[in-house]
Amino acid sequence: MDNTNINQQHAVYDARTLGRKKMYILGIQHMFAMFGSTVLVPAIAGLSVAAALLFAGIGTLLFHLITKMRVPAFLGSSFAFLGGYIGVTQMGADAGLSAAQALPYACIGVFCAGLLYFAMAGLFAAFGTKRVMKYFPPVVTGPIIIAIGLTLSGSAISNCTTNWFLALVAIFIIVSCNIWGKGMIRIVPILLGVLGSYLVAAITGNVDFSSVKDAAWIGLPVQWENTSFFVLKDPNLNLLTSAIATIMPIAFATMVEHIGDMCAISSTIGKDLIENPGLHRTLMGDGIATCIASLFGAPANTTYGENTGVLNLSKVFDPRVIRIAAVIAIVLSFCPKFSAVISAMPAATIGGVSLILYGMISAVGVRNMVEAKVDFTRSKNVIIGALILVFAIGIKYGANDSINVGVSLSGLAVAAIVGIVLNAILPDKD
Repeated sequence: MDNTNINQQHAVYDARTLGRKKMYILGIQHMFAMFGSTVLVPAIAGLSVAAALLFAGIGTLLFHLITKMRVPAFLGSSFAFLGGYIGVTQMGADAGLSAAQALPYACIGVFCAGLLYFAMAGLFAAFGTKRVMKYFPPVVTGPIIIAIGLTLSGSAISNCTTNWFLALVAIFIIVSCNIWGKGMIRIVPILLGVLGSYLVAAITGNVDFSSVKDAAWIGLPVQWENTSFFVLKDPNLNLLTSAIATIMPIAFATMVEHIGDMCAISSTIGKDLIENPGLHRTLMGDGIATCIASLFGAPANTTYGENTGVLNLSKVFDPRVIRIAAVIAIVLSFCPKFSAVISAMPAATIGGVSLILYGMISAVGVRNMVEAKVDFTRSKNVIIGALILVFAIGIKYGANDSINVGVSLSGLAVAAIVGIVLNAILPDKD
C-alpha cells in the first residue's frame, strides 16, 4: 500500500501525551461508537444483547493479542450475517422449532463460516501478502470502502427521520467540537455528541426510561440454552446441514469487507497494517472472534468502520484506547441496567452520530484511492469502480436487498466479487 504518513499531516496523540484519564474517556467514546450497531444486530436477529457485548469485548482483545497489539480495530456484531440468521429461523419454523430453538443452528453455521477465515489467512501466510493483494488493489478496495459507508447510510437516515431535531443536535455538537474545539474537546466529539443529544432528548421528554427502572443491576450475559453446545446433544441434522450451507458462503463477502477495513485503518493511521502485522494475522483474529462468539450464542464479529471513523476524527491511533473500550464492553455486559440505559437512547441520536461516522468511512475510501494515485483516465479503472458502486448500492436499495444465486448475496458481496473478477480478467488497453 502507498500510504501518506498521516502523522505529518495532523496532530496525532498517544498514551504518553494524553495520560490515563483522557485515554479512559476516549475508550468510552469508542464504546459509544460501536454500541448502537453491536446491540442492533442481536436485537434484530433475536440473539442476546448482553452476550453480543461480552464477546465483542473478548473478541477485540483476542484480535489485538493475535495482531501483536498494533491494530486499532474494534470487533462488533456483523450485519452481514443477519440474512443468514433470519433464513435459518424460517427453516426452523418449517421444522416445527421456535426462533429461540433455531438460532443456535445458525450460530453453528456462523462458526463454520469463521473457519474459512483461517483458510484465507493460510493463503496469505503461504503465498505472501503482495501476491494475494494483487487481487485487491486500491481500485477495488477503495470503491468497496466507499460502498460500505454509503450502504450503511440508509440506516442512519432512517434513524434520523424519527426526530431530525435530536439528530441535528448530535451533528451540530460533533462538527462544532471537531472544527472549533481545542484540547480534549476536539478529541472526543462523538462522545459529546451522544451525551448532548441524549440530554436534550431526556429534557424534552423523548426518552422512555421505564425499561431502565425494571432492569436488574447484575446478570449473566450467557444462557446455556442459547449456545451452540445445547443443540449438539440432540441435533436436527437436516436443519444443521442447511444452516451451514446457507451461512458459510457469507464469509467470502465479510473477508473482503475485512480487507477493505484494514486498508481503511491503514490509510487513516498512516501505517501499512497489510504488511505488518499482516492480513494473515488480522484475518485469523477476526475468525477466532467470530468462532468463539458463535459458540456462545453471540453474533458474528467483524472489524468496525464506526470506530475507524472515530480514529479519523480524534487522531488518537493508540490501540490501547480500543482495548479500554473492549474491557468496558465486557464489564457492562454483566449489567442489564446499563444495557437498558443505552437501549433507551433515541434512534435519532444514534442516527445523527452514524451519519457522520458512515460518511467518514466513505471519505476514507476516497482518500485511499487518492493516496494510491488511482488513474481514472484508464477505462479499466473506471469500469471497475463504477460497477462496484452500482452493484453495492443498487442491490442494497433495490426491491429485494440481495441477489439469490443458490445462496442469498448482499449488494456488497456481489460488488466485491465483480470488482475482484474484473480486475483479474480485464486487459489494460489504454
